[in-house]
Amino acid sequence: MTYTEIEYEVKDRIATVTLNRPDRMNAYTFTMRNEMLDAFDRIDADDEVRAVVVTGAGRAFCAGADLEAGGDTFNKDKQRDMFAGDDVLEDGTPRDGGGTVALRIARCLKPVIAAFNGAAVGVGVTMTLPMDIRLASEKARFGFVFARRGIVSEAASSWFLPRVVGISQAMEWVATGRIFDAREALEGRLVSRVYAPDELLPAAYGLAREIADNTSAVSVAAIRRLMWSGLSATTPWTAHEADSRLMAAMGASPDAAEGVTSFLEKRPAEFPMRVSTDLPPQVPDWPLR
Repeated sequence: MTYTEIEYEVKDRIATVTLNRPDRMNAYTFTMRNEMLDAFDRIDADDEVRAVVVTGAGRAFCAGADLEAGGDTFNKDKQRDMFAGDDVLEDGTPRDGGGTVALRIARCLKPVIAAFNGAAVGVGVTMTLPMDIRLASEKARFGFVFARRGIVSEAASSWFLPRVVGISQAMEWVATGRIFDAREALEGRLVSRVYAPDELLPAAYGLAREIADNTSAVSVAAIRRLMWSGLSATTPWTAHEADSRLMAAMGASPDAAEGVTSFLEKRPAEFPMRVSTDLPPQVPDWPLR
């Protein structure tokens, strides 16, 4: 696929996905949705990619849905592209397009770091909730503005947001629909760190390199699935069962042998296993999108 609304680059085993409509503050469209889905398919298929950084071009991260269609922007009968085209639920309801991206990111086998360089509003913030680490520039602004537009929170954020920040904070932000700054996002646990603008991407790439240089790709993929699956485990015993199956599978693996041996020999590890071919079947799985 040729990308027109995102940029995709792989360097030093880190994939960078840049939302690239700077003249529209990277507002979300159906084209962007399709390109994001394709990019994350490429990320999972490429064993050279060990981590992902997602950011925005220009002064915004993503200003939310493109509202160029005016009052019919969210009318499913007139703007099916804002949803998911011909992709529908069992009852024929068109699927929320932001949700298909969020679920694809949730299923990704590589850790994903959001680098909020500017405004992240509506789907511009909800699609980042299944990303693993969120970092923000001091200039970033956030808003779950759906109630102010007469719609509802989307991109499966009713599941993700309370798990990321807690139900009380989630309801405060979605019920008021107000815009808030990076400091409040940090205090509310939406982001884990705030940086000066010129320090944001170096910090994101520093984290990504630490993952790429020091860890087993298969271990990280398995841990990512365990963590997200564990959020909806009914009891810690359910999580224990999943942990036990993967400990048994990975404990006898070449990566486990290399991890221990390299530590004892005081040298960098060279993990031989690959996500594309060696992921244990015990790793929890979800629908493709």
